[in-house]
Amino acid sequence: MSKFEFFYEFNIISDGEITLKVSQKYHGDDELLPFYYYDIFVGNTAVGKISIRIGSNYHSYYNGNIGYEIDKEFRGKNYAYKACKLVLLVAKAHGMNELILTCDENNIASYKTIEKLGAELIELVKPPKDYFAYRENMDNQRIYKLQLLEK
Repeated sequence: MSKFEFFYEFNIISDGEITLKVSQKYHGDDELLPFYYYDIFVGNTAVGKISIRIGSNYHSYYNGNIGYEIDKEFRGKNYAYKACKLVLLVAKAHGMNELILTCDENNIASYKTIEKLGAELIELVKPPKDYFAYRENMDNQRIYKLQLLEK
């Protein structure tokens, strides 16, 4: 397997309101896809984190291609949505045509963000025991597909 190539022009991404600054890059392994991990800033204030995982595998169907968390005091300002829009640029640059986005069944804020991006719900599913992040009493997951390129 060849080593994953990161694009350094995505170390910092901004839309003028929020800025993503890469804090970690991971080349991937048998379970985890290669990813960029960013701190999300508004001005000089860190408001959360987001990752974009490049590619797909068995585990990414349940884990999704994007993961985000917004610090409690900064929620409700669409920062997760805006950060997702920025990391879509990274996915497209790596040739991805679609992304899988997931969240816990009852995470209303997260699934509203995913649906605002235009993703379509594929299914509601209990992750299997051989999923790398499986844990007992894990919530059902909403699995969405987001098309990045027009058909």
